[in-house]
Amino acid sequence: MTALGELIEIDGRTVLVLGQELDFEQDQPDVANTLVHRVGDTLVIVDTGGTAAFRSALREAADRVGPWARALVLTTHGHVDHVANNDLANELGVPAEHYVPARDLDQMRDPVAYWTRSFERIAAMAPLPAPALAAKVMSLFEPVSAFAATTRTYERLPPERIRIGPVRFTGWAFVDGAVRVLRSEGHTAGHVIVHLRDSGVLHLSDEGNGACGAMADADQLKIQTVLGAVALLFEQGGAALLTDGHTFAVRRPAEAVSHLDGLLEQATALQEAALRLTGDSARVRPGDFATGYADALARLGVGGANPNPVFGAMMAVNQLRELGFRPESAEAGAPWSRPTARNTARA
Repeated sequence: MTALGELIEIDGRTVLVLGQELDFEQDQPDVANTLVHRVGDTLVIVDTGGTAAFRSALREAADRVGPWARALVLTTHGHVDHVANNDLANELGVPAEHYVPARDLDQMRDPVAYWTRSFERIAAMAPLPAPALAAKVMSLFEPVSAFAATTRTYERLPPERIRIGPVRFTGWAFVDGAVRVLRSEGHTAGHVIVHLRDSGVLHLSDEGNGACGAMADADQLKIQTVLGAVALLFEQGGAALLTDGHTFAVRRPAEAVSHLDGLLEQATALQEAALRLTGDSARVRPGDFATGYADALARLGVGGANPNPVFGAMMAVNQLRELGFRPESAEAGAPWSRPTARNTARA
């Protein structure tokens, strides 16, 4: 059993700060794991989580890896469980830089609108209307300070081609190449993963949350592509330790490859289950599909970072889209249908 803010020392200058799981019924917010690392005299913080207790743990971790004379705060994506303490960059007492993905800026500015958009897709299956549910979710995380005085987007920097072992990425290198921020863009539109060269840590953040993304801006192909690329990286010795946003584990190469391959196998199994549920039907009811999909999730033991009916329904809707189905109207619970595979235009 882990506790919020527990510190796992990876080496003398790298600490993983553990978060906690989401519990709607207990009004408990999920808090993402954070990496605290030192390169020379530079403190590097990868995500800042949320809650005052976690903020104190970050400060403790920063003191443990010190001393440092400057700071670099890196946000992997804009979800509130990763950004709520970002203004910590203002309080470190040293020159600090803070970078975020440009494509996640809108949700960081207006997270209620972002969550509302994702919940609207399951309006007929959600326990509350989408705006109320989004407001409820956000209330769990208050106070939220997603921006620091020095916040900039990664995309304001020139993009770089980055090679780690056999794998090529695009992204940005910091601290003379000791910290690599790699574009992945699966879990959210702007998501990045982070490689710490000296400690050999590859931080997947939320790209490994599950076999199928839940949010409206998730990209299933990119999730699976980055899982495969990172598995190859570990197979070929390009990284030594795998961490992520929510599983509270530090995985060495063999375990990391097994874990990543397992996620890819789950993705394939869920696609097969979705095909069985839809069959040759040209039209499905999303609620009926979500019920069958929830059974498949349980049978396969797939839950993701926060297993609950709401996120399961969101995954189901994304799976329908992957199969080519589209809603016939904006009405809650409206049927979804496949587009015709014939050219209907007149000659």
